[in-house]
Amino acid sequence: MVLNFDVLIIGSGLAGQSAALRLADHCSVALISKRKLEDSASGWAQGGIAAVLDNRDSIEAHIQDTFVAGAWLNDEKATRFVVENGRSAIEWLIEQGVPFTKDESGYHLTREGGHSARRVIHVADATGAAVQQTLTEKVRKHPKIRVFEDHIAVDLITGKKLGTDENRCFGAYVLNSVSGDVLTIGAANTLLATGGAGKVYLFTTNPDTSTGDGIAMAWRAGCRVANMEFIQFHPTCLYHPNAKSFLISEAVRGEGGLLKLPDGTRFMPEHDEREELAPRDIVARAIDFEMKKRGLDCVYLDISHKGEAFIREHFPNIHARCLELGIDITREPIPVVPAAHYTCGGIVCDLDGHTDVAGLYVAGEASCTGLHGANRLASNSLLECLVFSEAAVKDMLAQKPAPLPALPDWDDSRVTDADEEVVISHNWDELRRFMWDYVGIVRTTKRLKRAEHRVRLLKREINEFYANFRVSHDLIELRNLVLTAELIIRCAMLRKESRGLHYSPDYPDMAAKPRNTTLKPRRQKR
Repeated sequence: MVLNFDVLIIGSGLAGQSAALRLADHCSVALISKRKLEDSASGWAQGGIAAVLDNRDSIEAHIQDTFVAGAWLNDEKATRFVVENGRSAIEWLIEQGVPFTKDESGYHLTREGGHSARRVIHVADATGAAVQQTLTEKVRKHPKIRVFEDHIAVDLITGKKLGTDENRCFGAYVLNSVSGDVLTIGAANTLLATGGAGKVYLFTTNPDTSTGDGIAMAWRAGCRVANMEFIQFHPTCLYHPNAKSFLISEAVRGEGGLLKLPDGTRFMPEHDEREELAPRDIVARAIDFEMKKRGLDCVYLDISHKGEAFIREHFPNIHARCLELGIDITREPIPVVPAAHYTCGGIVCDLDGHTDVAGLYVAGEASCTGLHGANRLASNSLLECLVFSEAAVKDMLAQKPAPLPALPDWDDSRVTDADEEVVISHNWDELRRFMWDYVGIVRTTKRLKRAEHRVRLLKREINEFYANFRVSHDLIELRNLVLTAELIIRCAMLRKESRGLHYSPDYPDMAAKPRNTTLKPRRQKR
């Protein structure tokens, strides 16, 4: 079945939904969501959105903080572009009806690790959920946005796939995860808003949908990727057997939360002069160091000294969730561990969100815009989603739509039903475990070589499985995940220094000149 639209958006987080709403008054839009519209990493964001909204703050200060956190690998033009467009991005969300938290002076701004000022606008401690809910209601009601829930993109349709030399994207093949049918969706322009790849690791704060789909599809389509070694590990994920991927917001430390050992002793002052307000990579490494040194399962984050009224007002959702698990954060500390949180690298794009393939754009965590450098500054991610999705929309609308060629239906005539699905689950588990052990917070050359060997064996096995059996939701995710893992390992092996989120005892010093780690796919003969 072939369906044609003006724009195909793959991914239903903040980048995807904001782009859809901006486009829908001008053209027809297809919006692909792997699960429901609400199920994205954007909806899980607790802290807020960083933007210069206070007269005591400045654009230059926000840029400087971003560069310091990013270990000076940030692209200056991209960083300035995002920061300078911060206020207008927030104003657009306010126009959409997002109920940001207010105080006596207007909107309440909090401060998070790495920021020199209060500049994080938020909705209590559930900003992402509030933003997502507001936009989702509008998306569902818009007559020119067709939503495909429980659908997952299999691969992009490019000139190469059609047997021509044209370096252009014409849409994608998309699996209906419920019926098993594969749709052919044609579009003059396609936006990848698929999020990151946190599920490549055993422990992550990401939802199950974060499997590197857009990065893998873009790589197969011929796009460069860069800086994939910079995986941000959030320092404080709730450590509890019944709490899956529950994040304890950066804002808890921003509002005075203290990190402690089991005996109540603080340890951050020994690791960094900024103590609990140091950037995430430093805090995550400090926790990892203390846990390994002392044989701990976790450390503790204590905000109880701020009092019950303060905690209930500022962190109602964290308080409620912890209470469900028997932890009263008004009286006792929160057990926490680091977990894979954000993919700072991704698909290389310009300031219009355009990739190396004509008609293919990217926005959000799947991209490498140059904003984050070697480490993302807290709460810059949702801002990047908004600014680059708007830039991509403007560029699409300024282009003359390319005519679509005849697109063939998905061909599954030469494959059969899988005989043993256990292969998928086993490989998924093996991949996530060795990535956690060998390509985690601290990496050595020896560990990376082990991971490289393992990932190549897995990749061959999975690709053979893909070639012989009908596609399924789990198989598509695993295929994308193993490729994304390989890209992470390759980038990590190329970086002969320690910078930002990439730390290697074999190369403990930072190089004098910051350089991106860019990978380019080989051109395959037709």
